[in-house]
Amino acid sequence: MRCPFCGNTDTQVKDSRPAEDHVAIRRRRSCSDCDGRFTTYERVQLRDLVVIKSSGKREDFDRGKMERSIRISIRKRPIEPDRIDLMISGIVRRLESMGETDIPSKKIGEIVMEALARIDTVAYVRFASVYKNFQAADDFDKFVSELRPGHGQPAAGASTAIRPRYADAMRRAITSLDSALAILSTSPDQYELTAEKIRTAIRALETEE
Repeated sequence: MRCPFCGNTDTQVKDSRPAEDHVAIRRRRSCSDCDGRFTTYERVQLRDLVVIKSSGKREDFDRGKMERSIRISIRKRPIEPDRIDLMISGIVRRLESMGETDIPSKKIGEIVMEALARIDTVAYVRFASVYKNFQAADDFDKFVSELRPGHGQPAAGASTAIRPRYADAMRRAITSLDSALAILSTSPDQYELTAEKIRTAIRALETEE
């Protein structure tokens, strides 16, 4: 295995152990030239997957690319590393078990969003803001309203009106999210500032429960 730091091919395995609930092997390696240490993973690949982009372009499925986009969305969130690894492995296993080698990119995005929604709302919104390519506050309106407390079908006879205070909080949240979108669209690397605006928007909604 080539050292990622100096390029030397003489590296040694110092430790091996099961990872991701025994679906992978984690190996700690050391370079004899620069003394650099790094980690590699060995995983079972059930089938070769091909991603069909919305443009019709085909490309090999890249677990690393998907993992990077997920880790950007969960950066600095209070989520255990093992849980993240298990979630990513679960997504890949689900894709490999679909019975098809060609998978639309839209389907992959939906599965990732479904997994993120189960573990962290902020990460879910971060990923959705890029995946759904929101262009204005109106695009966020419906999306954020689905995150508000009590969202769903109203009970028989229940009022469907949104409380005035909650409506105000919603408008502030949409404004904040629209501002976050503007930052992201012009400076894709400004995820931290974008994330803070999203967190502020969600906190505003949570305080109006």
